[in-house]
Amino acid sequence: MPPTRATTEERSAVRTLLRLWPYVRPVRVRLFSAALVAIVASCTGLVIPLVLKWMVDGPVADRDPGGVWLGALYLLLLGCAEALLFGLRRWLVARPLSHVEASMRAGLYGHLQRLPVAFHDRWASGQLLSRATTDLMLLRMFLAFPLTFLLVNAVTILVGVLIMLAQDWTLGLVILAPAVPMVWTCVLFEKRYAEVARLAQDQVGDLTTVVEESVLGIRIIKGFGRHRSQARAFRELVRTLRGTELRKARMLAAIWAVIVTLPELAIGAALFWGSVQVADGDLSAGTLVAFLSTALALRWPVESIGFLLAMSQEAATATERYFEARDALQEGEDKRPVRGTGNCATSHGQPAPDNDGIRFHSVSFRYPDASPESTPTLAHIDLHIRPGESMALVGATGSGKTTLTALIPRLHETTSGRITLDGTDITALSREELRTLVSVAFEEPTLFSASVGENVLMGADDSAGEPELARALAVAQADFAHALPQGTATQVGEQGLSLSGGQRQRLALARAVVGRPRFLVLDDPLSALDVHTEAAVEAALRDVLADTTALIVAHRPSTVLLADRVALLSGGRITAVGTHQELLRGNTEYARLMSGEDHRR
Repeated sequence: MPPTRATTEERSAVRTLLRLWPYVRPVRVRLFSAALVAIVASCTGLVIPLVLKWMVDGPVADRDPGGVWLGALYLLLLGCAEALLFGLRRWLVARPLSHVEASMRAGLYGHLQRLPVAFHDRWASGQLLSRATTDLMLLRMFLAFPLTFLLVNAVTILVGVLIMLAQDWTLGLVILAPAVPMVWTCVLFEKRYAEVARLAQDQVGDLTTVVEESVLGIRIIKGFGRHRSQARAFRELVRTLRGTELRKARMLAAIWAVIVTLPELAIGAALFWGSVQVADGDLSAGTLVAFLSTALALRWPVESIGFLLAMSQEAATATERYFEARDALQEGEDKRPVRGTGNCATSHGQPAPDNDGIRFHSVSFRYPDASPESTPTLAHIDLHIRPGESMALVGATGSGKTTLTALIPRLHETTSGRITLDGTDITALSREELRTLVSVAFEEPTLFSASVGENVLMGADDSAGEPELARALAVAQADFAHALPQGTATQVGEQGLSLSGGQRQRLALARAVVGRPRFLVLDDPLSALDVHTEAAVEAALRDVLADTTALIVAHRPSTVLLADRVALLSGGRITAVGTHQELLRGNTEYARLMSGEDHRR
């Protein structure tokens, strides 16, 4: 699970939101222009009370119909100007903010592709999905509305207060009386709302995870009749999220009650005191009308403070969640020096011409989140797979076979020791270069929502075409692809679930061999095949293995027989290396694994 927090640490929302600046900077001119237009529009609205003052004290008092019509025209023009300016602001922000959202989403997706496997092992996919969708939508909404209007409303309130003080300072002080309790309420609200907003957004991520897992695992749910229990568990998560959202609503209701009530009381007090002054002749009726009109014009800027603060806190939380994923250290950022002597890369970064196969030099591995004092998953692995040789890796479940194979393409980084390919330390190669040399096929085949051909050709460079595809399908005995409704152009659907397990595994094997890799890593690639298909695949694989250096995780004797030699992995260590016949005769544990007495897979 990701490092979610039920409560936020002490942090500044402003400092958090400032991290958006690199994304906003390319469109800053239009955003600043939009803010300036909104300020002018808002201040245009504050001119209306001054026109009313002129009308009441002038044409109305003098009973001048022409002056009244002229004042009405002024008011109409001011209203139209205000509406047009706000429309212009909306037009200015729409396109650039959609660009900001798109660039942030693309940046997050690209970053997730470069993060190590250990990161994805810890994080739920739903949490990442909610960051790429819900959180970015909140950020776009914040940049489009609250960010601008926090500034616009602050300027409007300041200008409006100055206008009221200039008209009558005593009435201005009455209006300003609620300022202190309102500021205190906003500070308290901001801190508490930030905690609840973070909790709600994390719960949305959990909910997204459950939905995704239920959709992908629908066959299991239906097969075991667990739809009711799954629905109950989902409803419980929904109720939890609903409770959190209601807490947010109660907090918003509380601050709105304060922000709306106190100004209304102040306006009522100003109306009473102003009426007394008008009756005493100390204040003109037009001034009182203008003062109260200005106060009423400031109601929305003041009342929107709670709403804007809430959206700002949600945006700060969304920014925090977004950068939790973006700040994760991606592959290649932790550059390590090339270790040891021996043959290294050439000046162009290519492996040295020395053919040495694959070597493990005292390699140990411990998962990143494991305790430093814990027993390593792999310990002091010394293993040599000669050039052009195929080696089978055999061991009981939990011995570390899959972990060992993941170290060669650097899906995981070794804790100590080093791995060389033809004499070159794999850390001296870029991951892109390394993964063009090494091809992998996993026991659990993963297919994408694309055509059969596109899935297979992912294992080759962009120049590969139909001949390479046909050859790979033949090697993997996946000729069934040609009989699909659209042949190799048939879409396999999400996770390839429209195909059988054996079909998916054969396509994954075809993907591994299509690029004619120099080094091949196969993690029990034939486990889902029937006996006859397995025999046909093995016969075709022998030709492929003759031209490559391969490490094959094997559980069945038939798969072991594909290899020239066998390495036995037990308790995270290589305990024996030899041919199949040698180990059968001389190693009890290996003989037991091959005889099927030990069924722990």
